[in-house]
Amino acid sequence: MQGIKGWLEANPQRRRELFDVNPSYVFFRTLHSSGGGPIGALGVPLTDGHSLAVDPRYIPLGAPVYLATTWPLDGSPKPLTRLMHAQDTGGAIRGAVRGDFFFGFGTEAGMYAGRMKQQGRFWLLLPRGMTPAPRP
Repeated sequence: MQGIKGWLEANPQRRRELFDVNPSYVFFRTLHSSGGGPIGALGVPLTDGHSLAVDPRYIPLGAPVYLATTWPLDGSPKPLTRLMHAQDTGGAIRGAVRGDFFFGFGTEAGMYAGRMKQQGRFWLLLPRGMTPAPRP
């Protein structure tokens, strides 16, 4: 993400050209009354550091998901493990173990989000004895 932002700053006249050929660029609109982050697929504000966008064909929206990965710190092995909530979806998130971590707002969150390409593992947490319904 930092590379794309740098290119856009150096080539502002080509911004529209880039957006026209890349339908996957992400945008948010400001919602002053949301009381938190951007509104996710569940219709509630995303929670900094604990919201995960998932493929709802595999992970039900609203489900708790335990995440084990590493921080996106230039090859650092520093663990990033925590309970997340499947609160959003995304057009590029396809598959059982794909997700998009919402880091939040600000310079530090943007730095992490722009570098996050980590491999990781998910554990879908369901009540004992519950079997998820098959998805079409």
